[in-house]
Amino acid sequence: MSGKGGGTLARELEAERAQLARARACLAEMRRRAESLDATGGDEIAEEVVRARLQLRVAALADDGTVPLFFGRIDYDEAAELADEAAGLAGERFHIGRRHIHDDLMDPVVVDWRASVARPFYRASPQDPWGLWRRRRFGFSQGELTSFQDEHFEDDADLAIAEAALRAEIERPRVGPMRDIVATIQPEQDDLVRASLGETICIQGGPGTGKTAVGLHRAAYLLYEHRDRLRTDDVLVVGPSRVFMAFISQVLPGLGEVDVTQRTIGELVGGIAVRGTDTPAAAAVKADARMAEVLRRAVYGRVRLPAEPLATPFGSSAVWLPASRLRAMVAALRDRDVPYAAARELLWEQLGRACQTQAERGGHAGFESIDDAVQAVRGSKAARRLVDAAWPALQPVRLLFDLLGDEETLRAAAGGVLDDVEQKELAWARRPRSRAAAPWTAADAFLLDELAALLDAPRSYGHVVVDEAQDLSAMQLRALGRRCRYGSATLLGDLAQATTPWAVGDWETALAHLGKPDGQIRWLPRAFRAPRAVLDLANRLLPRIAPGLTPARSVREVPGALELRRVEPSGLAAAWARAVHDALRAEGSVGVIAADGEVDRVAGELRRHGIDPAAVDRLQQGARVTVVPASQAKGLEFDQVVVVEPAAIVRGEPLGLRRLYIVLSRAVTHLTVVHAEPLPDPLAGPAASP
Repeated sequence: MSGKGGGTLARELEAERAQLARARACLAEMRRRAESLDATGGDEIAEEVVRARLQLRVAALADDGTVPLFFGRIDYDEAAELADEAAGLAGERFHIGRRHIHDDLMDPVVVDWRASVARPFYRASPQDPWGLWRRRRFGFSQGELTSFQDEHFEDDADLAIAEAALRAEIERPRVGPMRDIVATIQPEQDDLVRASLGETICIQGGPGTGKTAVGLHRAAYLLYEHRDRLRTDDVLVVGPSRVFMAFISQVLPGLGEVDVTQRTIGELVGGIAVRGTDTPAAAAVKADARMAEVLRRAVYGRVRLPAEPLATPFGSSAVWLPASRLRAMVAALRDRDVPYAAARELLWEQLGRACQTQAERGGHAGFESIDDAVQAVRGSKAARRLVDAAWPALQPVRLLFDLLGDEETLRAAAGGVLDDVEQKELAWARRPRSRAAAPWTAADAFLLDELAALLDAPRSYGHVVVDEAQDLSAMQLRALGRRCRYGSATLLGDLAQATTPWAVGDWETALAHLGKPDGQIRWLPRAFRAPRAVLDLANRLLPRIAPGLTPARSVREVPGALELRRVEPSGLAAAWARAVHDALRAEGSVGVIAADGEVDRVAGELRRHGIDPAAVDRLQQGARVTVVPASQAKGLEFDQVVVVEPAAIVRGEPLGLRRLYIVLSRAVTHLTVVHAEPLPDPLAGPAASP
């Protein structure tokens, strides 16, 4: 707190604490009123819908006493000439928080951070104060207001102190899942958070730039700004793994958004029990965008142009349709951009209309409505034989089973698209006894999803947020694109962190496979989480793993943030245990990251030294120390990180240097690298251990 006498500061602090108490009382009253609302009236289904919405409303009004209800305040200048959207706000002040809170008169006590009136909190600067004369930030401990810091924009000392307050919030120790960044959103992040619902954007950001948080806050913003539309169309958040989803799971609920679908990329599709593993070559073929054409051929290859006319009873008469007319009907449907199952229904409708017309031409009355005519044709054995032969009903699993299990079927669909070697990689060596016994793989699930979409269009969401998108294949991106066909998307990722062999490699291609070729590619150049020394070390790998990529630059200088410990091989285990003990002297979480094959040994050695680590797959919220396989580190962050033997991490997979880049950039406060083997070449240099 600066710029005033101690007595004045104390009085203002007490006034702000009183405002916090008032906000809590008002929020409790809002929740009580929501709980008292009656969902009865109307029909049973309508009541159930209203009841579900009320439950979500009550859940969104939950008050976690350890989380502050507001984190900032803005005071508009009484003499300022305000823009149209701020007209009438001169002299007003607003407390900014994670949700809107009002009093009995419906006057705002806390303004939702997403409201337009709150935007100056994130955008005001000495160059453009947005009509403000003061911005206030609050310090909290376990939900209790402990301090505040004012910025007056023209005072450089105020701004320097405010920047220090921002760094303190970023560096605040963390244990458990990811926190929101609503109190520290920066202007370049705010631009992306508030991008319009109609825009699809792809955000490229290096480690610590906040891209994941930006994507989640954008989802929260869109739900606020377009509540009615997205209540119907919904928002979908997709991440790479259950560990990652657990890590981010509390961000949206913490912002009051409890009704958001969150899935891993593997959970996005289903229909088969995954029990097999592809060879690298087979996985590459299945991930390739050319598979979409192979599958399309597999579906429409089942369509047959009729060779015989249709003669069938029709009401009180009989009709006859020539084969040429039937062929033209089927061929026209085959050439239309209509899902296969819908086209089959259209074939029935066209047959009904054609029979009705034929009957009327013959002087017969036919039926009163087209629906009745279609039902009459459906009852005809001859018509059923025709439709089943020309446009057979198909099942996705059966189609894929036949495609992978029968050489001739595969050759017919893949000829001219895949070469002979690729077809051989794709085909099963031996046809399984049944579909249930088939060695389905994770990649097959996306082929199955493509087939299902060819037969019938899947559900589309109003907005889809996709994190770690740099790892996705063309077929995975197509699956995601179908789910936002009528909506928009936010892709988040870092090309340097791509660790799958099937990754598409650039954002323009990714957006094209997503079906959003006009999407914007935006960059986050500044890193706020990783200390400068830590990020600079990781960035040494960029010329090898992503030579054309501009590295993110950290804004945080943390003295002593990086320590490289070279030890003898016989002392490696004791050295990493000692490093963890050292890390535990500081507050916050500790992540111990090792090559996947070394994780059990590392955990066992820590227990021998009196440390009981948690396993990352359970992400225990209260755990101080978590042992993390290198392959699971992506997207996670810890206050203190101990990396065990980088050379072993690099050897663990073909793209090992990329994996190491990820591992080295997980620390928020301090990184210790313990190694017996020499560091990989790009890391050698002045910062290396002697």
